[in-house]
Amino acid sequence: MPKRILVILGHPDPASFCAALASAYIDGAGAAGHEVRSIRLGELTFDPILHEGYRRIQELEPDLRAAQDDVAWAEHLVFVYPTWWGAMPALLKGFFDRAFLPGFAFKYRADSPFWDRLLAGRSARLLVTMDTPPWYYRWVYRMPGHHQMKRTILEFSGIKPVRIRNFGSVRGSSDRQRQAWLAAAQRYGQTAA
Repeated sequence: MPKRILVILGHPDPASFCAALASAYIDGAGAAGHEVRSIRLGELTFDPILHEGYRRIQELEPDLRAAQDDVAWAEHLVFVYPTWWGAMPALLKGFFDRAFLPGFAFKYRADSPFWDRLLAGRSARLLVTMDTPPWYYRWVYRMPGHHQMKRTILEFSGIKPVRIRNFGSVRGSSDRQRQAWLAAAQRYGQTAA
């Protein structure tokens, strides 16, 4: 059954390997009949800094309002980004800070430590590149960026399941390996996984 898929490229460089992975996923999803929209965060105009926290919500720029509309439309979200310093790039974190706001992604309950997950009913796939060998990232660093994305952002907002696919070590990888990774991203798109 076709799904509504939103692919969000969190790498600021449109010529990056992440951009190629996003394109491969989009190609696979489109060929399988899924309805696909995409956002390239590096092309949006917005201030990534939440200047006053939640004390006063900043007015959203038009690009962020459009991005929120796309997130609300989607049944499946795909985030494609590199791991830098153990986690996502600042651009992607700034996007979450500014767009996944109270009243959109979640809602605190009065006189309660609990919250409502306003983006429930959606699933997500993370396609994450890294120069660190994935086994080292998992067993030595304990995957801090993956936990942040999966648990404290997406699942906090009600998005689940969240599936993660690492691609690495990209640095020093062969063209053959990169082609295999692009083929894997295309397969994920075909199955909307």
